[in-house]
Amino acid sequence: MDELQETRTTAAQELAPPQVPDAKPEVPDVEPEVPDVEKQQNFSTYYAEHMGRLIRHLMRQGAEPHEAAEAAQAAFVEAYATWRKIEHPGPWLRRVAFRLLLRQPIREVLSGELPDAASPHCPVRNVEIRQEEERVLAALSELSPTQRRVMAWHLDKYKTKEIAEELGITQEAVRKNLERARKQLKQSLGIAEGGKL
Repeated sequence: MDELQETRTTAAQELAPPQVPDAKPEVPDVEPEVPDVEKQQNFSTYYAEHMGRLIRHLMRQGAEPHEAAEAAQAAFVEAYATWRKIEHPGPWLRRVAFRLLLRQPIREVLSGELPDAASPHCPVRNVEIRQEEERVLAALSELSPTQRRVMAWHLDKYKTKEIAEELGITQEAVRKNLERARKQLKQSLGIAEGGKL
């Protein structure tokens, strides 16, 4: 064998990857994520039962129906991504939806004709507002922002301690805001002093 041939053979052997008998490629120990049917059904049921409540909660805090529906929908989208990890979806969704509501840009009121009806998939369809509820929403809009928030949580059957924790205020502040809100709402709605609200 001449020198040139020998040099080429040696170089080829040095550059070649080492031969390992029967080596199998490494496969990570991660199983592909399979959609959890139970998780999806649980989420779907919760969505159907609570979407309207979440929209109402935001409307009680002064949001227009379309703003409330948009924020509620976005909150449910965020919830779906981590649904298994959310222990208390009611408070979690209310917190996130309110944060999303505050981030919404202020929109101009458009003039012109409005569509006859909302899209069949529009979340606002989950909320049917009766005339009496419209009066209550109008009265709530006259409250201070803190009183509206406290009252919205209260109307959703949360206890004073839970409201205080969610809003980051003291229980005493919750009680005082509820007392003032009730007094003003009774005046606005024409409810007698002893009447229940």
